[in-house]
Amino acid sequence: MPNAVQSTPVGPTMVKAPSAFLALTELPRALMELGSLPFAAPLLATLPQGDGHPVIVLPGFVTSDRSTGILRAFLKRHGYQAHTWNLGRNLGPRAIGREGEKLLARVQAVYEATGQKVSLVGWSLGGVMARLVAKRMPDAIRQVITLGSPFSGSPKATNVWRAYEFLTGQKVDDDHTRGQLHEVSAPPPVPSTAIYSRGDGVVAWQNCCEEIGPMSDNIEVYGSHCGLGVNAAVLYAIADRLAQAEDAWQPFDRSGLRAWVYPSAGHA
Repeated sequence: MPNAVQSTPVGPTMVKAPSAFLALTELPRALMELGSLPFAAPLLATLPQGDGHPVIVLPGFVTSDRSTGILRAFLKRHGYQAHTWNLGRNLGPRAIGREGEKLLARVQAVYEATGQKVSLVGWSLGGVMARLVAKRMPDAIRQVITLGSPFSGSPKATNVWRAYEFLTGQKVDDDHTRGQLHEVSAPPPVPSTAIYSRGDGVVAWQNCCEEIGPMSDNIEVYGSHCGLGVNAAVLYAIADRLAQAEDAWQPFDRSGLRAWVYPSAGHA
């Protein structure tokens, strides 16, 4: 049963950035999530092996491919061709180009080299970019999975928007930025899953939720923003999503023991 959370359930002017407490506790919480991975290893080992299709992992704001190393190693162990994005630090348009042309070229290159549709897993800003790619070249994309990605609502409902403007040279409220955000806010024409946490200390969780549809779903987890890529529940959900047959996508199943780990549907 899909989680009945709608994209921006309250108006964007009412959604605020996360509290100072959540922001200040991001690092210790992320370290706890990383430290818990060895204890979750037996459960993660029971996940089905993938079909070998390519997956590109897109890092978050100001981070690089080094930040996604654990996630990519996990995907490789489970039978996927896990690829880096190869665009250095994620500094918005300075990394991918004003219209995303560098990222589009990277995805096209992997698509042509493998002869298979590519799944995109994007962390934070990387997820926003993944949705942009899925909108502009859907024939090459198998599915999109976002991790704490604020693709809807106000771009100022984060604790890093000023840093974003300073480091990228792009204003969050100019016409070009708003146009791209409008483009990515609606579900892409491929299966998409938004993974988010109400404990996110960087971006407003409400802006990370997908509109529910026949090919879209939300998965809520417990954790921090900076720890999403090393959170055992997130890794489990990603592997579950990627293991589905290309033409047989279904919403995430929360029955049985999963109900203890993933909050139930209807949290709006």
